Amino acid sequence: MFAVHVLLLFSLAHLSHSALQTCGDLLRPLNQLHPRSLEGDWALVAGSVSQLSLMEPFSQRESATASFSNNTDSSTITLKRSMRSKNNCYYQSYNISLEGSSFTFDNGRVNATFVHASCPDCILISFNVESGKRIHFYLFSRRRQLEEKEMEEFRRQVGCLKMPPPVVMDPANELCPEEGTSEAAVE
Repeated sequence: MFAVHVLLLFSLAHLSHSALQTCGDLLRPLNQLHPRSLEGDWALVAGSVSQLSLMEPFSQRESATASFSNNTDSSTITLKRSMRSKNNCYYQSYNISLEGSSFTFDNGRVNATFVHASCPDCILISFNVESGKRIHFYLFSRRRQLEEKEMEEFRRQVGCLKMPPPVVMDPANELCPEEGTSEAAVE
C-alpha cells in the first residue's frame, strides 16, 4: 500500500510540474542553436497563424516541409520550403544568416525565432511577419506524427500566444518531392 502512495505522489508531482510551466518557460527561445543540427528535411506537423482570416487557407495545406542546408560558413544556411495544396507543390528558397536563435528573411519582412520544443527531433519556429502584424507558429519534426504529450505542449504554447487552435497536418498526406527532381516536374 505504501508503494502505491509513493507512486501516486511521484505521478502527481510530474503532472503538477508540467502544469506549472509558465508561458515564459513554454515560449523561451533556444539558448544555443547548432546549425548542423538543423540540416536536413523537416515535416510540418502543426501550426497556427495569429490572423484568423489566414487559418482557413493554412488548413487547406495538405503537407509542408522545411529543409536546411549549410554549404558555406557556420552561420549562413539555405532554407528551402515546400507546400502541397490541391495536389500541387509550391517551392521557395532563401539564404538566411543565423543570429543566435533567430534569422531574418524575405527582405527583412520576416523575423524567425527558434523556440524550445520538448521533443528531441522537433523544431518550433515563430515567424514574426511585417513587424508583428501577424505571427506564424509552426512545429516541424523529423517524424510525421508526434506523441499526444508533445502535441499537448504545442497546444499550450499556441494558447500562451492567444492564437487560434493549431491545424494538425495529416501524416498520411504525401510530401512534395525535392524540387528539381523528375517527380517534382510532374506536379
